[in-house]
Amino acid sequence: YFAHPQAQYFAVGKVDKDQVESYTARKGQDLSVIERWLAPNLGYDE
Repeated sequence: YFAHPQAQYFAVGKVDKDQVESYTARKGQDLSVIERWLAPNLGYDE
């Protein structure tokens, strides 16, 4: 990371099921594959 006195950092929250389904449709891949890759960021139980 590069620190700067005026920098503002933020965290990204967990991803909901509807967001994963939308991403899956746009990528044209299987839901289980996408959920495996995004597992640490999922805001729901598979």
